[in-house]
Amino acid sequence: MTWVLWGCGSLRFLRSRYLLLLGLLASGGLLVLCLLASVRFGAAEIGTAEVVGAFVGYDGSQEDLIVRTLRVPRALIAALVGASLGMAGAIMQGLTRNPMAEPGILGINAGAALAVVGAVFLFGASSLTTYALFAFVGGGLTAVAVYSLGSMGSGGMSPMKIVVAGAALTAFLSSMTTAILILNQRTLDEIRFWLAGSVAGRDLSLLLQVLPYMGVGLLLALALGRQITTLTLGEDVATGLGQRTAWVKGMAAVAVVLLAGSSVAIAGPIGFVGLVVPHLVRFFVGVDYRWILPYAAIVGAVLLVSADIGARLVIRPQELPVGVMTALVGAPFFIYLARWRVKR
Repeated sequence: MTWVLWGCGSLRFLRSRYLLLLGLLASGGLLVLCLLASVRFGAAEIGTAEVVGAFVGYDGSQEDLIVRTLRVPRALIAALVGASLGMAGAIMQGLTRNPMAEPGILGINAGAALAVVGAVFLFGASSLTTYALFAFVGGGLTAVAVYSLGSMGSGGMSPMKIVVAGAALTAFLSSMTTAILILNQRTLDEIRFWLAGSVAGRDLSLLLQVLPYMGVGLLLALALGRQITTLTLGEDVATGLGQRTAWVKGMAAVAVVLLAGSSVAIAGPIGFVGLVVPHLVRFFVGVDYRWILPYAAIVGAVLLVSADIGARLVIRPQELPVGVMTALVGAPFFIYLARWRVKR
């Protein structure tokens, strides 16, 4: 009887694993379709035949240049940024055990924004490459500051301390950014589109600058799936199972900084992706972060690429920053989530 029960349990495990793998492949297929749609649609009317011709019969025409130098890099950047934000949000919610946590809880967005605004105000920075450099440094330093503040006092670092430190530092940095923008109209004019979050106008050279950091963050996050799952059971339980919780938290924090910092560096502060995606994924996948993280990467990529397509089409031929589109989706979800938590 024991062997029969074990066999039935193993069969259910293999079946659920098969379904999860199948769902992952289906999500990947959906992402490919979204990428193709991103290359196909935009402000300029370019037919499917012209899109195909840009790859198989490039002749230097205006349509070919738009497809290869603008739309393809834009689609790839949107996918990678969405994947990074989705995974960073999942890690943050797992570490803090807070369903409303996202990369912004570390103050990365606020730190990156202040660094870029300060660069424009003090040094007259104007290129996206310079923005990316200052954004990455500013977001990384802010995350380090939040973890340092969250580790002070008795008991060391805790999820609640990190949340409070992140919220306080975000408010402080945001107020400084606002003060600079109020005092200097030129800085506001130059930086406001970046502050809304956008993947427009980014090229492959800019992507290649942050791709190593983004790639390391993605690989590190995937490697920590089992440890984060154990940590969500509680720190005492994880410690009792022999896990080095401080080491796991530190590595997870590094992954979040790399993922969110590189995303903000290349696309500006895009909100709500890291909040919404983990909840969508957990609804279908469950609580195992070995599956949550890869699903969050693909679903995050699908969400941001789709939002970018909508941003181009909603007021065509003009376009909205993709950060506005994600806010339209994420803000109602955040309100619903907050009300649900209060009711509980």
